[in-house]
Amino acid sequence: MVQEIYLIDNEKEIINKLKDIFKKETSYKFTNVETSNIDEVLKNIPSLIMINEDTIGTKAREICEKIKENEDNNITPIIVLSSTIDHEHRINILKQGILHYIKMPMDEEYIYYTIKNVLQLLYINRRVSPLTGLPGNVQIQAEMKKRWLSKKHFGIIYLDLDNFKAYNDVYGFLKGDEVIKFTAKTILKNIHKQECESSFVGHIGGDDFVAIVSPTDYDKLCQDIITEFDSNIKKYFSDSDVEKGYIEVANRRGVIEQFPLTAISIGVVEVSRDRFNNILEIGEAGANVKHLAKTIQGSTYVIDRRKNKED
Repeated sequence: MVQEIYLIDNEKEIINKLKDIFKKETSYKFTNVETSNIDEVLKNIPSLIMINEDTIGTKAREICEKIKENEDNNITPIIVLSSTIDHEHRINILKQGILHYIKMPMDEEYIYYTIKNVLQLLYINRRVSPLTGLPGNVQIQAEMKKRWLSKKHFGIIYLDLDNFKAYNDVYGFLKGDEVIKFTAKTILKNIHKQECESSFVGHIGGDDFVAIVSPTDYDKLCQDIITEFDSNIKKYFSDSDVEKGYIEVANRRGVIEQFPLTAISIGVVEVSRDRFNNILEIGEAGANVKHLAKTIQGSTYVIDRRKNKED
């Protein structure tokens, strides 16, 4: 995969040096853009943005603010190149969320490894859901294994949405993404409100989430999530659909079917010291209890409280 790197610079000297430094690296593409064309940078959503503060004429802080305010680029890493050595100025630049402030003149070996390491970090962070900002499957599996190996009791909570495909069919995937983000915020808020020690919330993908928490009042936690979810999910439906209490979707044969408004199903597994042999068994138990919750219409939860394999 080619990594696109944009340099905001009103001159060509630095871009030519960068291309020469990376001339043997076919997976890096450098593009020079003047400040008058900064919208081109934002439109193409590059892997990395660099700013040569010495030539742009406009303060780097203002450009950084514009990048960070752009929804598609607000997590794009930024490197500022500058010959300014004033300490306060450098700190103010870093306060904008800039990843690196590199003093000029350029040390070619230093900038080579800085760019490679930044993009390597970006690759690692892609394991985090770009939609919700929550850890993905790699981190979820690692967290489950860590808890299980510690032989401590904990709870694993599986959550997903009912009738979400129907919602996407009617309202489109962009509105569906908004529902996913709302769901993530609802889960996070209520788990943090419960003050669960060492809580972890991950995004498996799509409309599937998982939370791992120390022993707590699981009933109250699930009830709080459901109450907030059901109170606010209606904001994502039209008034007419809310009034009807369902949406209508044509199936593959063209027949109109009715689906209830989107609900949330929660399955909880209490993980005790001696019940499971590995994390795969925990996952199977979680899938079973969540499936049971989904057989009940509307937002609901089911808790598997078994302590031993024989229960």
